[in-house]
Amino acid sequence: MSEEIRFKSSLTTDEIEENFENFDFYNELVNGLDEAIAYEKGKAHAETFARKKSLPNVKVVEIRRTLDMTQRSFAALLGVSKRTVEAWESGKSTPTPTAKKLMYLIEQDHSLVKKLCYPTLKN
Repeated sequence: MSEEIRFKSSLTTDEIEENFENFDFYNELVNGLDEAIAYEKGKAHAETFARKKSLPNVKVVEIRRTLDMTQRSFAALLGVSKRTVEAWESGKSTPTPTAKKLMYLIEQDHSLVKKLCYPTLKN
């Protein structure tokens, strides 16, 4: 007896198909397997995989302190909970790729804080 598996998504079927339009599943699968084999043989560390390389390296505590923000205010800026920021800072978890990119952009241009906190203000 087989059960039907259903996935919930806020995206329509067309949007999902569009997201994967130029995605080569076979090559991505082969690359992933190659990385797993290299890791298993001790020839690579999890941090060296291609996806990780493309993400900016962010130091959450340093960015937050540079901005002179509390964990609560920094969490609100990023749209996450204070506990999430605490976990990132303590090393219990790592930021999502999107959060890393946002923090990197904020680190490069502090004026984004004002724009993100007060989006309706005009310059």
